[in-house]
Amino acid sequence: MDARNGIGGSLTGVDLRAEIDRLRTERNAVILAHYYQKPEIQDLADFVGDSLDLSKKAAATDADVIAFCGVRFMAETAKILSPDKIVVLPDMDAGCSLEDSCPPDKFAAFRAAHPDHIALTYINCSTEVKALSDVIVTSSSAEKILSQIPLDQKIIFGPDKNLGGYLARKTGREMLLWPGVCIVHEAFSETELLKLQLQYPGAPIAAHPECPPYILDHADYVGSTSGILAFADTMPGDTLIVATEPHIIHQMQKAAPLKNFIGAPGADGNCNCNICPYMALNTMEKLYVALRDLTPRVEIEEGLRLRAKKSLDAMLAMASGTVGMGDLGPLRVSGD
Repeated sequence: MDARNGIGGSLTGVDLRAEIDRLRTERNAVILAHYYQKPEIQDLADFVGDSLDLSKKAAATDADVIAFCGVRFMAETAKILSPDKIVVLPDMDAGCSLEDSCPPDKFAAFRAAHPDHIALTYINCSTEVKALSDVIVTSSSAEKILSQIPLDQKIIFGPDKNLGGYLARKTGREMLLWPGVCIVHEAFSETELLKLQLQYPGAPIAAHPECPPYILDHADYVGSTSGILAFADTMPGDTLIVATEPHIIHQMQKAAPLKNFIGAPGADGNCNCNICPYMALNTMEKLYVALRDLTPRVEIEEGLRLRAKKSLDAMLAMASGTVGMGDLGPLRVSGD
């Protein structure tokens, strides 16, 4: 038995899709799936999207239960915005390397050591770190928020040094970067990417800004997951190389079945090493059990929730129109 995630006994013979649909109705639940989830989970979700966009959409429903097929910080964000709803995560071990890179106690000490800095913090962090931050940003909203901060204001950006470095190069803003990375986007290989470009000459590259600079330097488009999807749908030509978690290609193929989408390779020459191991922990079986038993639940102490919500509210006040829009925009970043 998987005690932490509530799976015990055999589910052999259970029609999981039918049972999930039944429980969705009985529980008055909304099922959310991030773009990095397995296709079978994306296809049954009520909403598929970026993490904050999903949480906002769920908050706007009259659902009693949110089943978030993503990772823990995403489900926590849903709970911050929907405190009166039950929020379940199919596997509570579905964490995030960026969250893990930024322990709240160390982030608090870092902030205390730089009292003249404000903290712009990427949404890929724990509730506790959100509560220690001034403004939460997403890959879609970060640039717009940066543009509203006085040039003489010193800034801490965390936990993703790649996103922070990309923004610093694009905007010219100096920022003190927390040294966190996404293990998925760090796995891309520049050498293998260049080989793929030779194999598909002229094919553009779309990359997520969590990628390291040596990948972004080759990108024709840099943007959030939603932005990459929009670029894939509207780009000229019929082949796109995609430098982000490869499960997003499922949505690209649904939207543009006649185009050819190729996942950027890792060091082993294929994209399998770039599948997020945390996202992969969610399964149909675990989703069924989560809806059946309403566990594992995300719970947040109210004072902490309100402190974290303050930094989220600051982002929404400064850049609400960017949520889910992927507005980092088409830009080829120079290496200098």
